[in-house]
Amino acid sequence: MKIAAFEVKEYERRDFSRFADPESDITLHAEPLTEQNLSLCQGCEAITTLGFSRLDETMLARLSSLGVRFLATRTIGYNHIDLTAAKKFGIRVSNARYSPYNVADFTVMLILMLLRKAKISVCRALVNDFSLDGMCGREMHSLTVGIIGAGNIGRAVVKNLSGFGCRILAYDPYVSPEAVPSARFVPLETLYAESDVITLHMPLTAENRHMIDRTAFSKMKRGALLVNTARGGLVNTRDLIRALESEQIGGAGIDTVEEEDNICHVDLRARIVERRDLFYLKQFPNVIYTSHYAFFTEEATSAMVECALTSLAAFRDGKENAYEIK
Repeated sequence: MKIAAFEVKEYERRDFSRFADPESDITLHAEPLTEQNLSLCQGCEAITTLGFSRLDETMLARLSSLGVRFLATRTIGYNHIDLTAAKKFGIRVSNARYSPYNVADFTVMLILMLLRKAKISVCRALVNDFSLDGMCGREMHSLTVGIIGAGNIGRAVVKNLSGFGCRILAYDPYVSPEAVPSARFVPLETLYAESDVITLHMPLTAENRHMIDRTAFSKMKRGALLVNTARGGLVNTRDLIRALESEQIGGAGIDTVEEEDNICHVDLRARIVERRDLFYLKQFPNVIYTSHYAFFTEEATSAMVECALTSLAAFRDGKENAYEIK
Protein backbone atom coordinates (compact mmCIF):
# COMPACT_ATOMS: atom_id res chain seq x y z
CA MET A 1 0.00 0.00 0.00
CA LYS A 2 1.28 3.43 -0.93
CA ILE A 3 1.00 6.00 1.88
CA ALA A 4 1.64 9.75 1.83
CA ALA A 5 2.54 11.16 5.26
CA PHE A 6 2.17 14.90 5.79
CA GLU A 7 3.34 17.31 8.52
CA VAL A 8 6.14 14.89 9.34
CA LYS A 9 8.44 16.28 12.01
CA GLU A 10 12.11 15.44 12.32
CA TYR A 11 11.49 13.66 15.60
CA GLU A 12 8.93 11.39 13.86
CA ARG A 13 11.16 10.13 11.06
CA ARG A 14 12.85 7.45 13.14
CA ASP A 15 9.47 6.10 14.24
CA PHE A 16 8.15 6.00 10.68
CA SER A 17 11.11 3.75 9.84
CA ARG A 18 10.67 1.77 13.01
CA PHE A 19 6.94 1.01 12.65
CA ALA A 20 6.57 0.71 8.86
CA ASP A 21 5.71 -2.76 7.63
CA PRO A 22 7.24 -4.33 4.49
CA GLU A 23 3.99 -4.03 2.54
CA SER A 24 3.83 -0.24 2.92
CA ASP A 25 5.51 2.28 0.64
CA ILE A 26 5.60 5.49 2.67
CA THR A 27 6.59 8.92 1.38
CA LEU A 28 7.29 11.56 4.04
CA HIS A 29 6.43 15.23 3.53
CA ALA A 30 7.17 18.00 6.03
CA GLU A 31 4.42 20.31 4.78
CA PRO A 32 0.68 20.05 5.56
CA LEU A 33 -1.66 18.67 2.92
CA THR A 34 -3.22 21.52 0.93
CA GLU A 35 -5.02 22.08 -2.36
CA GLN A 36 -1.66 23.10 -3.83
CA ASN A 37 0.15 19.83 -3.08
CA LEU A 38 -2.66 17.32 -3.56
CA SER A 39 -0.72 15.79 -6.43
CA LEU A 40 1.55 14.22 -3.79
CA CYS A 41 -1.35 11.87 -3.03
CA GLN A 42 -1.56 10.58 -6.60
CA GLY A 43 -1.57 6.78 -6.53
CA CYS A 44 -1.87 6.59 -2.72
CA GLU A 45 -4.47 4.45 -1.00
CA ALA A 46 -3.81 6.11 2.36
CA ILE A 47 -2.61 9.32 3.95
CA THR A 48 -1.64 10.35 7.45
CA THR A 49 -1.47 13.89 8.84
CA LEU A 50 -1.22 15.84 12.05
CA GLY A 51 -3.78 18.51 12.96
CA PHE A 52 -3.00 21.38 10.59
CA SER A 53 -4.12 19.76 7.34
CA ARG A 54 -7.70 21.00 6.90
CA LEU A 55 -9.61 17.98 5.67
CA ASP A 56 -12.95 19.50 4.72
CA GLU A 57 -15.52 18.21 2.24
CA THR A 58 -13.78 19.74 -0.77
CA MET A 59 -10.41 18.26 0.19
CA LEU A 60 -11.89 14.84 0.94
CA ALA A 61 -13.72 14.80 -2.38
CA ARG A 62 -10.43 15.47 -4.17
CA LEU A 63 -8.66 12.79 -2.15
CA SER A 64 -11.36 10.27 -2.96
CA SER A 65 -11.07 11.07 -6.68
CA LEU A 66 -7.33 10.32 -6.42
CA GLY A 67 -8.05 6.89 -4.95
CA VAL A 68 -7.41 7.59 -1.25
CA ARG A 69 -9.48 5.22 0.89
CA PHE A 70 -7.88 5.53 4.33
CA LEU A 71 -6.94 8.50 6.51
CA ALA A 72 -5.07 8.32 9.82
CA THR A 73 -4.57 11.46 11.86
CA ARG A 74 -1.61 11.21 14.23
CA THR A 75 -3.55 13.18 16.85
CA ILE A 76 -6.17 12.32 19.42
CA GLY A 77 -8.36 15.23 18.32
CA TYR A 78 -10.02 15.04 14.91
CA ASN A 79 -11.97 18.29 14.63
CA HIS A 80 -9.85 19.15 11.55
CA ILE A 81 -11.59 16.33 9.66
CA ASP A 82 -15.14 16.47 8.26
CA LEU A 83 -16.22 12.98 9.31
CA THR A 84 -19.59 13.24 7.57
CA ALA A 85 -17.87 14.03 4.28
CA ALA A 86 -15.35 11.22 4.83
CA LYS A 87 -18.20 8.72 5.14
CA LYS A 88 -19.89 10.22 2.08
CA PHE A 89 -16.79 9.60 -0.02
CA GLY A 90 -16.02 6.20 1.49
CA ILE A 91 -12.83 7.24 3.30
CA ARG A 92 -12.27 5.42 6.59
CA VAL A 93 -10.72 7.55 9.33
CA SER A 94 -8.73 6.79 12.48
CA ASN A 95 -7.06 8.80 15.20
CA ALA A 96 -4.20 8.17 17.62
CA ARG A 97 -3.94 7.10 21.23
CA TYR A 98 -1.22 7.63 23.79
CA SER A 99 -0.78 7.51 27.53
CA PRO A 100 -2.89 10.17 29.27
CA TYR A 101 -0.15 11.04 31.74
CA ASN A 102 1.71 13.48 29.50
CA VAL A 103 -1.27 15.88 29.43
CA ALA A 104 -2.34 15.00 32.97
CA ASP A 105 1.11 15.76 34.40
CA PHE A 106 1.28 18.99 32.41
CA THR A 107 -2.14 20.00 33.75
CA VAL A 108 -1.05 19.59 37.35
CA MET A 109 2.15 21.52 36.58
CA LEU A 110 0.09 24.45 35.28
CA ILE A 111 -2.16 24.37 38.33
CA LEU A 112 0.83 24.49 40.67
CA MET A 113 2.52 27.25 38.65
CA LEU A 114 -0.65 29.36 38.83
CA LEU A 115 -1.13 28.74 42.53
CA ARG A 116 2.47 29.74 43.30
CA LYS A 117 2.59 32.59 40.75
CA ALA A 118 5.61 31.09 39.05
CA LYS A 119 5.37 33.31 35.97
CA ILE A 120 5.86 36.44 38.08
CA SER A 121 8.74 34.85 39.97
CA VAL A 122 10.58 33.74 36.82
CA CYS A 123 10.10 37.08 35.06
CA ARG A 124 11.35 39.00 38.10
CA ALA A 125 14.39 36.77 38.50
CA LEU A 126 15.38 37.48 34.89
CA VAL A 127 15.88 41.15 35.81
CA ASN A 128 17.37 40.42 39.27
CA ASP A 129 14.17 41.35 41.13
CA PHE A 130 13.91 38.89 44.03
CA SER A 131 11.13 40.63 45.94
CA LEU A 132 8.11 38.78 47.30
CA ASP A 133 5.42 41.46 46.96
CA GLY A 134 2.31 40.10 45.28
CA MET A 135 3.60 36.53 45.16
CA CYS A 136 1.89 34.88 48.11
CA GLY A 137 0.37 31.65 46.82
CA ARG A 138 -2.06 28.96 47.93
CA GLU A 139 -1.70 25.30 48.89
CA MET A 140 -3.41 22.59 46.90
CA HIS A 141 -4.71 20.60 49.86
CA SER A 142 -7.00 23.46 50.91
CA LEU A 143 -8.67 23.81 47.50
CA THR A 144 -11.45 22.29 45.42
CA VAL A 145 -10.51 21.29 41.88
CA GLY A 146 -13.24 20.80 39.29
CA ILE A 147 -12.56 18.51 36.32
CA ILE A 148 -14.79 18.85 33.26
CA GLY A 149 -14.39 15.70 31.21
CA ALA A 150 -13.61 12.41 32.95
CA GLY A 151 -12.22 10.38 30.09
CA ASN A 152 -8.73 8.89 30.12
CA ILE A 153 -6.94 12.20 30.63
CA GLY A 154 -9.45 13.54 33.13
CA ARG A 155 -9.19 10.35 35.17
CA ALA A 156 -5.39 10.55 35.10
CA VAL A 157 -5.63 14.12 36.42
CA VAL A 158 -7.88 12.87 39.23
CA LYS A 159 -5.30 10.20 40.07
CA ASN A 160 -2.48 12.77 40.08
CA LEU A 161 -4.42 15.19 42.24
CA SER A 162 -5.48 12.55 44.75
CA GLY A 163 -2.06 12.68 46.38
CA PHE A 164 -2.35 16.41 47.06
CA GLY A 165 -5.31 16.04 49.40
CA CYS A 166 -7.56 18.47 47.54
CA ARG A 167 -11.30 18.03 47.14
CA ILE A 168 -12.05 16.84 43.59
CA LEU A 169 -15.30 17.44 41.72
CA ALA A 170 -16.07 16.09 38.25
CA TYR A 171 -18.60 16.59 35.51
CA ASP A 172 -19.06 14.30 32.52
CA PRO A 173 -22.50 13.21 31.28
CA TYR A 174 -20.97 10.26 29.41
CA VAL A 175 -18.96 8.69 32.25
CA SER A 176 -20.32 6.73 35.19
CA PRO A 177 -19.33 8.12 38.62
CA GLU A 178 -18.35 4.58 39.61
CA ALA A 179 -15.50 4.79 37.08
CA VAL A 180 -13.87 7.66 39.01
CA PRO A 181 -14.35 6.92 42.72
CA SER A 182 -11.81 9.55 43.84
CA ALA A 183 -13.96 12.39 42.48
CA ARG A 184 -17.47 13.50 43.40
CA PHE A 185 -19.63 13.91 40.31
CA VAL A 186 -21.77 17.04 40.44
CA PRO A 187 -23.88 19.13 38.03
CA LEU A 188 -21.90 21.62 35.98
CA GLU A 189 -23.43 24.57 37.83
CA THR A 190 -22.23 23.14 41.15
CA LEU A 191 -18.74 22.58 39.78
CA TYR A 192 -18.56 26.19 38.59
CA ALA A 193 -19.78 27.56 41.92
CA GLU A 194 -17.57 25.48 44.23
CA SER A 195 -14.27 25.01 42.37
CA ASP A 196 -11.13 27.03 43.11
CA VAL A 197 -9.54 25.52 39.99
CA ILE A 198 -11.36 24.31 36.87
CA THR A 199 -9.58 22.18 34.28
CA LEU A 200 -10.92 21.04 30.90
CA HIS A 201 -10.46 17.56 29.44
CA MET A 202 -12.79 16.83 26.53
CA PRO A 203 -12.72 16.82 22.73
CA LEU A 204 -14.05 19.83 20.83
CA THR A 205 -17.47 19.30 19.24
CA ALA A 206 -20.11 21.54 17.72
CA GLU A 207 -22.11 21.18 20.93
CA ASN A 208 -19.41 22.23 23.41
CA ARG A 209 -17.66 24.93 21.37
CA HIS A 210 -17.34 28.04 23.57
CA MET A 211 -18.88 26.23 26.53
CA ILE A 212 -16.64 28.39 28.72
CA ASP A 213 -18.06 31.79 27.87
CA ARG A 214 -19.26 34.92 29.64
CA THR A 215 -22.19 33.05 31.19
CA ALA A 216 -19.96 30.23 32.47
CA PHE A 217 -17.44 32.68 33.93
CA SER A 218 -20.21 34.51 35.76
CA LYS A 219 -21.15 31.27 37.52
CA MET A 220 -17.61 30.54 38.70
CA LYS A 221 -16.28 31.33 42.14
CA ARG A 222 -14.66 34.76 42.00
CA GLY A 223 -10.89 34.34 41.69
CA ALA A 224 -11.06 30.76 40.39
CA LEU A 225 -8.29 29.53 38.10
CA LEU A 226 -8.95 28.03 34.65
CA VAL A 227 -6.69 25.47 32.97
CA ASN A 228 -7.17 24.34 29.37
CA THR A 229 -4.94 21.59 28.00
CA ALA A 230 -7.74 20.19 25.81
CA ARG A 231 -8.94 22.26 22.84
CA GLY A 232 -8.81 26.02 22.34
CA GLY A 233 -12.32 26.27 20.95
CA LEU A 234 -13.81 25.18 24.29
CA VAL A 235 -13.12 28.69 25.62
CA ASN A 236 -14.34 31.97 24.17
CA THR A 237 -11.11 33.99 24.16
CA ARG A 238 -12.77 37.40 24.27
CA ASP A 239 -14.85 36.35 27.26
CA LEU A 240 -11.76 34.94 28.97
CA ILE A 241 -10.03 38.29 28.54
CA ARG A 242 -13.02 40.11 30.05
CA ALA A 243 -13.11 37.69 32.99
CA LEU A 244 -9.40 38.32 33.64
CA GLU A 245 -9.77 42.08 33.34
CA SER A 246 -12.66 42.13 35.82
CA GLU A 247 -10.83 39.68 38.09
CA GLN A 248 -13.82 37.35 37.97
CA ILE A 249 -11.20 34.66 37.49
CA GLY A 250 -7.81 34.80 39.16
CA GLY A 251 -5.67 33.38 36.39
CA ALA A 252 -5.47 30.91 33.52
CA GLY A 253 -3.12 28.19 32.32
CA ILE A 254 -3.63 27.92 28.58
CA ASP A 255 -1.88 25.34 26.41
CA THR A 256 -4.27 25.77 23.50
CA VAL A 257 -6.29 28.72 22.19
CA GLU A 258 -8.75 29.46 19.42
CA GLU A 259 -7.42 30.44 16.02
CA GLU A 260 -3.99 28.90 16.58
CA ASP A 261 -3.48 27.83 12.97
CA ASN A 262 -0.20 29.24 11.64
CA ILE A 263 0.69 30.27 15.22
CA CYS A 264 1.09 27.01 17.08
CA HIS A 265 4.54 25.39 16.76
CA VAL A 266 5.80 28.22 14.51
CA ASP A 267 8.71 30.65 15.09
CA LEU A 268 7.16 34.10 14.59
CA ARG A 269 9.93 36.30 15.98
CA ALA A 270 10.60 38.04 12.66
CA ARG A 271 7.00 38.25 11.44
CA ILE A 272 4.05 40.59 11.95
CA VAL A 273 1.30 38.72 13.75
CA GLU A 274 -2.29 39.96 13.76
CA ARG A 275 -3.68 37.72 16.51
CA ARG A 276 -4.34 40.58 18.91
CA ASP A 277 -6.42 38.59 21.37
CA LEU A 278 -3.69 35.99 21.80
CA PHE A 279 -0.95 38.53 22.38
CA TYR A 280 -3.09 40.55 24.77
CA LEU A 281 -4.06 37.39 26.64
CA LYS A 282 -0.52 36.20 27.21
CA GLN A 283 0.65 39.53 28.64
CA PHE A 284 -1.40 39.10 31.83
CA PRO A 285 0.88 38.34 34.78
CA ASN A 286 -1.57 35.68 35.94
CA VAL A 287 -1.81 33.89 32.58
CA ILE A 288 0.60 31.12 31.62
CA TYR A 289 0.48 30.47 27.88
CA THR A 290 2.29 27.48 26.43
CA SER A 291 2.53 26.43 22.80
CA HIS A 292 0.12 23.48 22.65
CA TYR A 293 2.73 21.00 23.79
CA ALA A 294 1.17 19.29 26.80
CA PHE A 295 1.18 16.09 24.72
CA PHE A 296 4.81 16.46 23.63
CA THR A 297 6.82 13.63 25.13
CA GLU A 298 9.01 10.99 23.53
CA GLU A 299 6.52 8.31 24.51
CA ALA A 300 3.55 10.14 22.99
CA THR A 301 5.11 11.15 19.68
CA SER A 302 6.28 7.59 19.12
CA ALA A 303 2.82 6.23 19.93
CA MET A 304 1.19 8.67 17.50
CA VAL A 305 3.18 7.33 14.56
CA GLU A 306 2.73 3.72 15.66
CA CYS A 307 -1.04 4.17 15.92
CA ALA A 308 -1.27 5.69 12.45
CA LEU A 309 0.73 2.97 10.73
CA THR A 310 -0.91 0.16 12.68
CA SER A 311 -4.31 1.59 11.81
CA LEU A 312 -3.58 1.93 8.10
CA ALA A 313 -2.27 -1.64 7.97
CA ALA A 314 -5.48 -2.86 9.64
CA PHE A 315 -7.59 -0.96 7.12
CA ARG A 316 -5.55 -2.46 4.27
CA ASP A 317 -5.81 -6.01 5.59
CA GLY A 318 -9.52 -5.79 6.48
CA LYS A 319 -8.83 -6.40 10.16
CA GLU A 320 -10.60 -4.97 13.19
CA ASN A 321 -9.25 -1.48 13.80
CA ALA A 322 -9.35 -0.21 17.37
CA TYR A 323 -8.38 3.29 16.21
CA GLU A 324 -11.14 3.79 13.64
CA ILE A 325 -13.55 6.68 14.24
CA LYS A 326 -17.03 5.40 13.56
